[in-house]
Amino acid sequence: MGFVDKIKDAAAAHADQVNEGIDKAGDFVDDKTGGQYAGQVDQAQEFLKDQIAPDKPVGEN
Repeated sequence: MGFVDKIKDAAAAHADQVNEGIDKAGDFVDDKTGGQYAGQVDQAQEFLKDQIAPDKPVGEN
């Protein structure tokens, strides 16, 4: 098992906490940029959440 696989497994095991962190980071960026990049931030948040979705097998992310 490679390093990336270990990271993905850990993220999937703690998906709720990771999702909360993604939301907080996005809110922070929105706050600091005055919402200027809100659309791009939302896209990035959704992409990251899809990558750690626990219902996907690790190899298919």
